[in-house]
Amino acid sequence: MEATVYDVVVVGGGAAGLSAALVLGRARRRVAVVDSGAPRNAPAAHMQGFLSLDGIPPADFSAAGRAEVTGYGVELVEDQVVGIDAGFYVRLAGGRVLKARRILVATGVRDELPEIPGVRQRWGRDLLHCPYCHGWEVRDQPIGVLGTHPGSVQHAQLVRQWSDDVVFFVHTYDLTPAEHVRLEARGVRVVGGEVARLVVEDDRLTGVELIDGQVVARTAVFVRPGNLPHADGLLTGLGCEIDQAGFVTVDATGRTTAFGVWAAGNVVDPRAQVITSAGAGSAAAIAINADLVQEDVETAVERHHAAGRVFSAAMESRVTQAVLGDRRHGL
Repeated sequence: MEATVYDVVVVGGGAAGLSAALVLGRARRRVAVVDSGAPRNAPAAHMQGFLSLDGIPPADFSAAGRAEVTGYGVELVEDQVVGIDAGFYVRLAGGRVLKARRILVATGVRDELPEIPGVRQRWGRDLLHCPYCHGWEVRDQPIGVLGTHPGSVQHAQLVRQWSDDVVFFVHTYDLTPAEHVRLEARGVRVVGGEVARLVVEDDRLTGVELIDGQVVARTAVFVRPGNLPHADGLLTGLGCEIDQAGFVTVDATGRTTAFGVWAAGNVVDPRAQVITSAGAGSAAAIAINADLVQEDVETAVERHHAAGRVFSAAMESRVTQAVLGDRRHGL
């Protein structure tokens, strides 16, 4: 199948990808955004902390962004990228092949959640991860924090900012005596024992049940999930360097170590919020367009020189002058 040629193919249609597409579309670049329609923040009812859009439902944010970029001629492709071959031939699950001059990967991350009954069902509703995203909405409520991750204690200390009633459930976390003291010093109650399940009544979280049967009443629970890159192999397949945690290495503009490949958003920084990811996408787009302009200039110069190599009388005179100089009449 013959590939359609684009200046840039953006892999991922979240905040970073759409922000980049908007800038590139306004720069009159031919752009395709490939997205499978499974955003990480889909379970959340609202998106917080985005200036002028605080509280907007994620689906509405995505719809507005998609409408904006299509207004500048950006093509939205509902599909999944299964591979990117040499020469930036982008293979899609549906069989289509796109050809790109540059690639921007903005595929985000996946959250690794603890295998506790009720966690996946309540994820993004009253089982939460980011206090900056959800803390205000559960302020002054009885809140729990699950001990599952090396950063769980610090997470509990952050959550304490939003409520005086915080319980740290040790669960599988190896709590040190020093950490215990620091939690108690700020009024965070520590509850030992593994968590058996989240208690839900009438579609609302009401408590956390331990394996001994004890139920601690809570209306919201925070957990710090493991954030992992998607196991799609796109960036490593393109030859991009990654760090020890598996995240791609980029410069300040999102440029990777592979020629013509940029990355932006949570695929680079798992802690980036929506507004941060959008900014990273914009920065990457500006850098990509500048890189394309440089290539366009070099191509134009080559064509200009090639056009001048037609052996006309004027060209003969220039060549003679360059080679022989004043000796051309006296060999």
